[in-house]
Amino acid sequence: MVKGVYMGEEFNISKVLVLVKKAVRDFRTPSVSVIGREKDAFAVLVSCIISLRTRDEVTEPASARLFKLATNPAQLLKLSPAEIETAIYPAAFFRNKAQSLKELCQCLIDDHAGKVPDTLEELLKLKGVGRKTANLTLTLGHDKPGICVDIHVHRICNRWGYVKTKQPDQTEMVLRDQLPRRYWKTYNDLLVAFGQNICKPVSPFCGSCPLNKVCPQIGVTTRRGEQAPE
Repeated sequence: MVKGVYMGEEFNISKVLVLVKKAVRDFRTPSVSVIGREKDAFAVLVSCIISLRTRDEVTEPASARLFKLATNPAQLLKLSPAEIETAIYPAAFFRNKAQSLKELCQCLIDDHAGKVPDTLEELLKLKGVGRKTANLTLTLGHDKPGICVDIHVHRICNRWGYVKTKQPDQTEMVLRDQLPRRYWKTYNDLLVAFGQNICKPVSPFCGSCPLNKVCPQIGVTTRRGEQAPE
């Protein structure tokens, strides 16, 4: 068991994640994870960039349209910005993302022989790639250990009292120290699905949450009971 940062008592993350896994088994798998199961590191990296500030329902088909046109950096570079924009629309900031993808692919060809790097350090050197995207590319694209922390993971870990941090990057650093390594690759998928459907940003479904009796609900001011069917 690992102590939460300020719960003042032991927090059994292993038991908690068993309950979370059971709770999210019928929910939609995050789109980048679906793509990662069927594609390669390049597809994961590109879909991560498309997914920024974009709902999964948009990310998955937008990525699929683009991959019909290009499946590697050289092919994508041959596309015009307009072709990329049309493929990934209506992803948020689709024009900026189209330009970023062109620049990213040029960098991959110039500096990495057209391959996606398989270390966190090298991934973070790529223009437009932050820690979330780098870690997700590492885990899903290269099957290597990494901890992807998005806003859902950051929020939930703080609600549990498992960390006490202000920014996602800080949460990642704490999790690297205290989260058992066997959970690193799957942690993001579980908590994203949990955060999208149960532990929502505002007024989470605490009444129907399997962690209701053990979660301190830190920072939660309004709660809901049973989750309504979608």
